[in-house]
Amino acid sequence: MKVIPLSEGSFTIDKTKIFVPFDVEKDDLQKRPIGSLLVEVQPFCVITNNDILLIDTGLGFSINNEPQIYANLQANNIQPHQITKVLLSHLHKDHAGGISFRNNIGHYNLAFPNATYYVQKQEFDFAMNTGFPSFITDEFAILYNHPNVVWLNGNGVIDNYIHYVITGAHSPYHQVFFIKENNETIFFGGDDAPQLQQMKSKFIAKYDNDGKKSMQLRQEWWQKGNDENWKFLFYHDIKKPVFQKQA
Repeated sequence: MKVIPLSEGSFTIDKTKIFVPFDVEKDDLQKRPIGSLLVEVQPFCVITNNDILLIDTGLGFSINNEPQIYANLQANNIQPHQITKVLLSHLHKDHAGGISFRNNIGHYNLAFPNATYYVQKQEFDFAMNTGFPSFITDEFAILYNHPNVVWLNGNGVIDNYIHYVITGAHSPYHQVFFIKENNETIFFGGDDAPQLQQMKSKFIAKYDNDGKKSMQLRQEWWQKGNDENWKFLFYHDIKKPVFQKQA
């Protein structure tokens, strides 16, 4: 399987939950508000034998009136209409902004009209009820009753090779993905496992729904993944978006 990180850039985020661009060459983290986190925002494209998958969809920013994620895909010789499945870990605005785009008359359309979107139904309901600032409901309300959406309920398997597990760790209905093909496993932990360094240390995040569970899961995944030579995808890691233990 081929993995393509689709970086949208580096940002800081503080208690306001506003993503502020950060230039790692010029900006000083100490000059940002106290408690600011430095993160990358990085969806992934995974090319398998039968699919071109998109895992999470980024912030939904635009460049020249087109979604930034389109340009990132096209830079890797992939056209948006080629995406066959969109896998969504959860619907926080930095992961779900690129689900749709707003046209010049203000209507929202699915950004990937040929794809099937896979979403936990309880996550959608929770996000719609919770709203701003963590969720921007206008960007994903289009999923409701849309024929391109498959609503998931708990754990399961898609097409016999994409395994999804609901954890409820970072957010109440957060899910993670294991993509298994040809004796290879790709693991995407979303915001349960957002950065490589968090896998290597015991760390309880105050911003998690269940920080202790997130920490325990990271430890379990890190041990099992290294034993079984998983390829880890880290959505918020600035330096190491993809990691696999050297043989």
